[in-house]
Amino acid sequence: MSQKLRVMSVFGTRPDTIKMAPVVHKLQAHPQIESIVCVTAQHRQMLDDLLELFEIRPQFDLDIMTPDQTLTDITTRVITGMEGVLKSVHPDVVLVHGDTTTSTAAALAAFYQQIPVGHVEAGLRTSDPWLPFPEEMNRRLTGTIASYHFAPTALARENLLREGVADENIIIAGNTVIDAFLQTAHRSDLPVPHGWQQFDPARPVIVVTAHRRENHEHMREMCEAMREIVHLPERPQILWPVHPSPRVRPVAYAVLGNEPGVVLDDPLDYAEMVAAVRGSMFVLTDSGGIQEEAPCLGKPVLVMRDETERPEGVQAGTLQLVGHDRAKIVAAAKRLLTDRMHYERMARAVNPYGDGQASERIVAWLLARLRGEAYPTPFAPEPAA
Repeated sequence: MSQKLRVMSVFGTRPDTIKMAPVVHKLQAHPQIESIVCVTAQHRQMLDDLLELFEIRPQFDLDIMTPDQTLTDITTRVITGMEGVLKSVHPDVVLVHGDTTTSTAAALAAFYQQIPVGHVEAGLRTSDPWLPFPEEMNRRLTGTIASYHFAPTALARENLLREGVADENIIIAGNTVIDAFLQTAHRSDLPVPHGWQQFDPARPVIVVTAHRRENHEHMREMCEAMREIVHLPERPQILWPVHPSPRVRPVAYAVLGNEPGVVLDDPLDYAEMVAAVRGSMFVLTDSGGIQEEAPCLGKPVLVMRDETERPEGVQAGTLQLVGHDRAKIVAAAKRLLTDRMHYERMARAVNPYGDGQASERIVAWLLARLRGEAYPTPFAPEPAA
């Protein structure tokens, strides 16, 4: 009987914790795998609640977060902390996720120990290495280091092939964020989102997330667009769990803090955020993962960016790029509020990002590649009606 496959999963921010949780669960449940979890706590305050929600107990916690930490601080602390962990455990493969600084630094630390890296959510690209910053370069660097690539879509696979990654090292798995989101959305014990009680149930709710670095200089214009939206005749309401960034929070409260129909609050925990999206009419965002999550529940997404690393959603019709221009944001929101056919087209478009089985495919592929098991069938979305 072959020795168990030792797989270490490394994550440390809210997004990668959410997206790695279903992978960890599948790894832990498999009798041929020894699952090891290492968290960096790049975002300490956002990590612990998620670990409790998903019932994950890390074997290693680097606890690197410090006040006002820079990207250099994060990178150096992760590399230094991972060195000792990897030397003590020496896993067969290290799994990292997506585009966080934790992922890139952990991948580099594994490379220094000559341990193969598997990149979950591999192959996402924009045309500009600075957009979004630093995420776009993080994912490119992680992809260069990685040996195994778990692409969420066919387009992500094509990006990797163009960059010279061998096809045998890629599988289209779908995105694990869909696994996590669907599992959470179907729970019967989801909490009522904080601030939701202030809303009129007869009026539509728009959920907002906005914090990207490249939008900091445009934050006031984006907030003014939101102020105009809540004054539309349809009287929509906005729930915005505001990021603590000093480039975001003061602007949001200055423009919208006293605006009727707008609830500004601290960031919601994941379960509350899933419940908020479930209860909303649509989402207005410059964030990443929610572009894939909201369409699972038939919620259109307006993306306040000029580019997205998720163009499949634009092509499928689940996403619409509206940039940071006030007039474009307002016009797009007004159309969703007033044009029922347009709304239904976006709401019913086929989500190209996953079917809830991505984690299962990742684990099966690792066992096929490293233990000679049968390879799984790659993810392929249902064709649009």
